[in-house]
Amino acid sequence: MSKFELEKAFGTLKAEDEKAFIAYIMAGDGGLQNLKGQIQSLEASGVSIVELGIPFSDPVADGPAIQAAGQRALAQGVTLEKVLVELARIRHEVSIPVVIMTYANPVLRLGAERFAELSHEAGVSGVIIPDVPLEEEREFGAPLAKYDIAMIRFITLTSSEARIKEVIEGAEGFIYAVTVNGTTGVREGFVDSLYDHLEKISRESDVPVCAGFGINDAEQAEKIGAHCDGVIVGSRIVNLLHEGKADEIRTLIPKNRDIAANATK
Repeated sequence: MSKFELEKAFGTLKAEDEKAFIAYIMAGDGGLQNLKGQIQSLEASGVSIVELGIPFSDPVADGPAIQAAGQRALAQGVTLEKVLVELARIRHEVSIPVVIMTYANPVLRLGAERFAELSHEAGVSGVIIPDVPLEEEREFGAPLAKYDIAMIRFITLTSSEARIKEVIEGAEGFIYAVTVNGTTGVREGFVDSLYDHLEKISRESDVPVCAGFGINDAEQAEKIGAHCDGVIVGSRIVNLLHEGKADEIRTLIPKNRDIAANATK
C-alpha cells in the first residue's frame, strides 16, 4: 500500500457520500499476536482507515487512556521495529489503509531510512509524527517519499492563518485537524468555533481533512464529520479493546447507527 490507497479510500467514500471513520489503536496493547485480529475486527465494523499507534515512553500528545495502553505495550517489549515486522507479516490479510502514528525518537533510533523501508514492506500508507514541526519534516518525510508514503500534517485550533497555509501547501494523505487544545481523551463537547474552523480548512485544502482528539460517540462523530471529510476516534476505542468490548466499536460509527435505525423502521 501507499498514499494512493488513502486517496482511493477517500475517493470511494466521497462517491458514496460517506465520511471517513479512522480508528486509532495502540500496537501491542493486548499482545502483538492480536494485531491482525484487531485490525480485521475494525475493518468488519466499518472502519475506513486504521491509525496504528507506536508505544513510547514520553507521548506528549496522548491522554491517560492512550498513555496507559502504551505502557501496557511497552511492558510486553513492543517496539517500532517489531510492529512493522508484524504488520509486514499480515499485510496481505488487511484490506483497509494503515497509518502509523509515532514520535520522532523511535524513528531516529531505528533510522529514518530504515523506518521508511520497513514501513513500505509493511504496506503503510501514511505516517503521523506529532512532535516533528513542519520545519523539520524533511528529515523524516524525504525517505518516506521514496516509497510514496504520506507524511501527514497537523493543524490545531491555535494555528495562525499563515501557518494553516503553510501546512496545506504540499499536504498529502489527509490533514489531521486537532479539535481541542490539549492531549487526546474523551471530551463532553467542543468550542462553537470548531465547525467554522474545519469548514475553512476543508475549503482551502486539496487533500481530505479529518478531525480528531476527544470524539467519544457516534453523535459527536456525525456532528463534527458534517464539517470535514472524516473523524478520528482513539481513546474510546483503546478502552473498549482493553475491556474486551470490541463489538461496541461498531456503535461509534455514524453510518452503523443509521443502518440500525433504518432496520427498525
